[in-house]
Amino acid sequence: MTAGTPSALPLADVIVVALEQAVAAPLATRHLADLGARVIKIERLGEGDFARNYDDAVHGLASHFVWLNRGKESIALDLKSEEGRAAARALIAKADVFVQNSAPGAATRLGLDAETLRAADPRLVMVNISGYGTEGPRRDRKAYDMLIQAESGLISVTGTPDTATKTGVPSADIAAGLYATNSVLAALFRRERTGEGATVDVSMFDATAEWLGHPMYVQMYAGRQIPRMGLSHASIAPYNAFPTRDGQILIGVQNDRGWQRLIGEVLKRPDLVHDPSFRTNVLRVANRAACDQLVADETRAWTTAELDDRLAAAGVPAAQLNDMRGLIDHPQLSARDRWREVDTPAGPVRAILPPMTFQDVELAMGAVPDLGEHTDGVLGELGYSPGDIDRLCLDGVAGRPAQAASGRPSEPVDPAP
Repeated sequence: MTAGTPSALPLADVIVVALEQAVAAPLATRHLADLGARVIKIERLGEGDFARNYDDAVHGLASHFVWLNRGKESIALDLKSEEGRAAARALIAKADVFVQNSAPGAATRLGLDAETLRAADPRLVMVNISGYGTEGPRRDRKAYDMLIQAESGLISVTGTPDTATKTGVPSADIAAGLYATNSVLAALFRRERTGEGATVDVSMFDATAEWLGHPMYVQMYAGRQIPRMGLSHASIAPYNAFPTRDGQILIGVQNDRGWQRLIGEVLKRPDLVHDPSFRTNVLRVANRAACDQLVADETRAWTTAELDDRLAAAGVPAAQLNDMRGLIDHPQLSARDRWREVDTPAGPVRAILPPMTFQDVELAMGAVPDLGEHTDGVLGELGYSPGDIDRLCLDGVAGRPAQAASGRPSEPVDPAP
């Protein structure tokens, strides 16, 4: 696979405009940028996407922002001003896709709602990402990942028996962002055949509810809430972390054949393969404590490395429990050449290739933009003269990097090429 030319990227020549912040929409549009789309991010003067200020872990830049915003252009506009809104509308008029996850009702108040924009351009694909959707009693509520995890019931099935816990990454945001990406791709494909764009609504609540299909069906049809299981699984056993001579290893047996291989081949207890208490998964779940204790008594005989090799040779699913340093140093990433460098305003940083691997072209991994870095260039493409852009910046309608970060007018500069 080679890096290839930009025209070989799947979304080459697709223009995406994003009025976005935090995680859900930026994740969706970053995937579109990786796939070759030109993504232009509208940010507010002074603060920009508020994820820029979550932390300063990456050479002074926020880790969330670096993760979610590579390959985009940043234009800083004051959308409370008529001139700022006019510039935004002119920009969207040239776009194939508009993605927004502003506060409930904000896009409509700005005149950037689907009804208005698609009346002017029926080919536009517009994706609205919200917390709870367009109807219902929580429609107008602001929503963040933790709140959606709680309302959807995700937290009720995550954690240990003693402690409910939200997931360690923003699952509700990520779910909504991925469904938004899928929606854009589907809508663009349909537009190629019909000429019509689309209005798509993706809610974090709906996306998270979709991910909860298993515990939801258990509740609806078996009448029970699945318990919080820590590393274990409510419907499968053995499925947990088990001790070794020098640590622990995770083992997840998915079916009865796996149990036979684990207990008979790996742990050398063929006498227990057909034990009436453990012969089927239903029986093993019913006798989980005894099953887990049996496996734990046997796994203690090997080191983690020895047992890992034995499990792999027998085809029994297993894994070592890594932390973030373990992920960064994982031989699977280095052996497959998954690391690249991405430019940022603070210098190059490491990043992992996108998970969608095309055999004929390497996906794009563009630079992380400074706030307002592309204001001059984008406005120039819209027909604004250098003098017009200088005036908008001096009036606080648009912003260049130094001004956009402070919210103060900056000295005029030559427009970007």
